[in-house]
Amino acid sequence: MPRPELQPVTSPDDERLTDYVSLTDVELRSKLEPSKGLYIAESSTVLGRALASGHRPRSVLLAPRWVPDLERMLAALPSDDVVVPVYVADEPVLEAITGFHVHRGALAAMHRPPALPVETVLAGARRVAVLEDIVDHTNVGAAMRACAAFGLDAVLITPRCADPLYRRSVRVSMGTVFQVPWTRIDPWPSGLDLLRSLGFVTASLALTDDSISLDVLAANPPDKLALILGAEGDGLKPSTIAGSDLVVRIPMAGGVDSLNVASAAAVAFWATRVPDTMG
Repeated sequence: MPRPELQPVTSPDDERLTDYVSLTDVELRSKLEPSKGLYIAESSTVLGRALASGHRPRSVLLAPRWVPDLERMLAALPSDDVVVPVYVADEPVLEAITGFHVHRGALAAMHRPPALPVETVLAGARRVAVLEDIVDHTNVGAAMRACAAFGLDAVLITPRCADPLYRRSVRVSMGTVFQVPWTRIDPWPSGLDLLRSLGFVTASLALTDDSISLDVLAANPPDKLALILGAEGDGLKPSTIAGSDLVVRIPMAGGVDSLNVASAAAVAFWATRVPDTMG
């Protein structure tokens, strides 16, 4: 197992804490180089899911009472001889470092895994989500959580979409960003042709005159389906809608014509789920 090396911290100005104090998400991503950047995992739940998915910590920052939990999490990992610095600080010092009360356990600076090719991520997949240009990190995190909850096999994000490993996305997803394989699809929307070549029927969620009801799609779904969702406000690009095999709308009552993108994702994913893939 990775070996924790406990190191006491008494000051928020400690130079060992640069990853937690001085760097934005963008700077963390490119601190070493884009393929070897970092991201921050907040809470013991998120850290546990990250570790279980094979992600490895560069360091951990926590209060003394969370040390036993961390040691249990590390003990469950495959054996290796990597030393993980564990910075241990009292609650007032942690709050001065992070700017908020760290009541959910640990924070960790995690090594960002390399991005995988689209073909690798989609190998064997039957249900896929494409998140197009969703720039709100909260919505990305909530959509990723819906993907995990409703059994999607993979997620593709377009070049302008917010990063699922930004700390707010990770936090909102409750760490489920580590459960569903994902990668960027670039270029886009020409990537629709790649999806089609891999056997996927592409379905854009949008309001158009020729859209079909989600009920119709759910009654006879294709074996391999890619559901495409866009940002609130602007919605999907006209070229994405035009290039899709289907345009699908969610039937609604009460004069409502649209949902938050994460809510729409949850509805569409549940309606088109593969039978027997959920408990």
